[in-house]
Amino acid sequence: MSKPFKGVVNVDIRDSMPDWEPFEPPKAPDGAPSVLYVVLDDVGFSALGCYGGPVETPNIDRIAADGLRYTQWHTTALCSPTRSCLLTGRNHTRNSMACITEAAIGFPNASGTIPPENGAISEILGELGWNTYMVGKWHLCPDDEMNLASTRRNWPTGRGFERWYGFLGAETSQWYPDLVYDNHPVDQPRTPEEGYHLTEDVTDKAIEFVRDAKAIAPEKPFFLYYAPGACHAPHHAPKEWIEKYQGRFDSGYEAMREQTLARQKELGLVPKDTELPPINPIGTSETRTGPDGKPFPPLDDTRPWDTLSAEEKRLFSRMAEVYAGFLAHTDDQIGRLLGFLEDNGWRENTLVVLVSDNGASGEGGPNGSVNEMKVLNGITDTVEANLPLLDELGSPTTYNHYPNGWAMAFNTPFKMWKRYEFNGGTSDPCIISWPGGLKSQGEIRDQYHHAIDLVPTILDVLGVEAPETIKGHVQSNFDGVSMRSSFEDAKAPSTRATQFYSMLGSRAIWHDGWKAVTNHPTIAGWSNFNDDEWELYNTDTDRAELHNLAAEQPEKLREFVNLWYAEAGANNAFPLDDRSALEIMLTPRPVLAPPRDRYVYFPDAADVPESQAVNVRNRSYVIGAVVDIPALGAQGVLFSHGSPFGGHALYVKDNRLHYVYNFVGMAEQKIAADADIPVGENLILSASFDKSGEDPPGVATGLLSLWHGDTKVGEGPIKTQPGKFMLAGEGLCVGRDSGAGVTADYPGEMPWSFTGGTINRVAVDVSGEHYIDLEREAAAMLMRE
Repeated sequence: MSKPFKGVVNVDIRDSMPDWEPFEPPKAPDGAPSVLYVVLDDVGFSALGCYGGPVETPNIDRIAADGLRYTQWHTTALCSPTRSCLLTGRNHTRNSMACITEAAIGFPNASGTIPPENGAISEILGELGWNTYMVGKWHLCPDDEMNLASTRRNWPTGRGFERWYGFLGAETSQWYPDLVYDNHPVDQPRTPEEGYHLTEDVTDKAIEFVRDAKAIAPEKPFFLYYAPGACHAPHHAPKEWIEKYQGRFDSGYEAMREQTLARQKELGLVPKDTELPPINPIGTSETRTGPDGKPFPPLDDTRPWDTLSAEEKRLFSRMAEVYAGFLAHTDDQIGRLLGFLEDNGWRENTLVVLVSDNGASGEGGPNGSVNEMKVLNGITDTVEANLPLLDELGSPTTYNHYPNGWAMAFNTPFKMWKRYEFNGGTSDPCIISWPGGLKSQGEIRDQYHHAIDLVPTILDVLGVEAPETIKGHVQSNFDGVSMRSSFEDAKAPSTRATQFYSMLGSRAIWHDGWKAVTNHPTIAGWSNFNDDEWELYNTDTDRAELHNLAAEQPEKLREFVNLWYAEAGANNAFPLDDRSALEIMLTPRPVLAPPRDRYVYFPDAADVPESQAVNVRNRSYVIGAVVDIPALGAQGVLFSHGSPFGGHALYVKDNRLHYVYNFVGMAEQKIAADADIPVGENLILSASFDKSGEDPPGVATGLLSLWHGDTKVGEGPIKTQPGKFMLAGEGLCVGRDSGAGVTADYPGEMPWSFTGGTINRVAVDVSGEHYIDLEREAAAMLMRE
């Protein structure tokens, strides 16, 4: 009980007096506003129309017209860390989120688990009388907790959200997502052919959650954390939205930067004398090396537009069109959500906060990709291989990302992109609107702020204070400060004086309009942090960080470097980690169960995430299904793992046993039995792979055989992937294939369930040394947070 019982208790109820107050649910203050928190992904400073960008976003622009746009609002440069700040009001390293959750290293600054003393705003408001909902991307629990055998302490329902619907990890297909509803996985409600898209689905759920509670308690306010997957890779959008942008990016990313900057100056978003930095502002793999000759990361090169062939320009332009369509479609769904609130009279007293979690993404590398699983398996995308898929970009048949020249363009006028502590990684859109409580509308604010400032701002607007304890844990102090003083006074001084930054070796410190930043490339493994070159900028006048004043003001620079170390120490920022992806991947992490030689799976069970499933990479294996088949006519999936972009499956079709190994989406290697399946009970239908070599290293080659019991009924040569089938989603299934099918050869319709018989269990036996191509998996982990 939060309040003492003040009634009277005697032996007889007739002599007693009740007191309901200690037992009543919490109630928000009368007239308290609701909160809609819109968190976009990898959008960058200059993609939105209201920030001078080339993408038409009329609904987001409408929010800006009703409220304020901030021009110096900042993030951590990466999604998990920023999202932790957005929900707790504490710096990312104090949240134990120095990097993405998949890159946890077992130190207080980087465990991938937000400490309970850093309570989330959902936990605060839920205890004060707000309904709390979350839809979309979470990405705030460690990899070993993203499964049904784990604790739910770091799922949304464990951090104060009463209802949630979305995905737990870094990314997911927008057509065939890895969905969780409250505390268990679920299948998507319909197929892409039936009109499904994840952004529309999570918007449906957001509306449903609000409507369900408002039918019961119409005056009760809500806190809705709306975090669609857009515009993180894969860039998936309905084709009609992509076609709206046909031809609009043909002039290239360098020309688009010029056009965007001109609009930004007209809108007053940047100083009039702002200039554009070069497209390779900190060097390239050809011009720069690190200590001991260590290479500059080739992923971070940008190819000048005028050096591209006509076919490359055509392909790269289409990739930008897909991204634009993705963002425009998301804006349309935001408009649908706003329309729902308006139609019901709730928009007027709803505080809307819209942000991006970091700058636009350079993870597509110099050339972009139509299937990122290729890159994650050490296979380079080529223009020749990609061009035939140009018209398929954004559809379920691709898993695509633009080249990083577009990241520079969507971050105009800044340097670099996501992962870097230059403004290209950290300076992002922030729009705040509250029609019923904010007099200033359509105005711009230049006060310097950070993601940690939004929780204190929201609490200030709601007129409530954070509790001293949450669930018995004494709460730590906020790092954030309220931005509310800037709401009605454009010239109000910023309430933030200092902000430190640290991400994957990139470091910066901002203080009173000045910023010192290293040009250390991220995840390059250069180390030697004391030898870093620090640059110095006056960001009040030089937002693009183009005019380095370090040589002119060495004393000021020294003061800032010292200030960085002081702030980093106060925020538990050490140890610094710029190691290569390989080294980070080798960091030992907790696991739920150690590797074993035999894995047993059952039908009618939830998908098993790849990180927790049997690993068959570069080794011999046997997949055996124990089934009862009373008569001929059984068909469907016995076992599946992966997607059209890489995976394997055992299935029955036309009364014959089939196996397919889809090699990185490039080749469906199919083997079919030469005899009908038997009928009876406890039959064993199996596929066995006997590795005979590697070509190239890491790609196992050998013979795949099909068996009815101990009778071989088919065989053929195959090769297996060196890396993961998928980075996220598309887990291991028995009796069906829950997402996009590993092969188009399945009989029946999605999810291609096994019918005409009963699967008792499926076992996967593995032998030999446990092999993982660590470098490729590590690159996958750190590229695709």
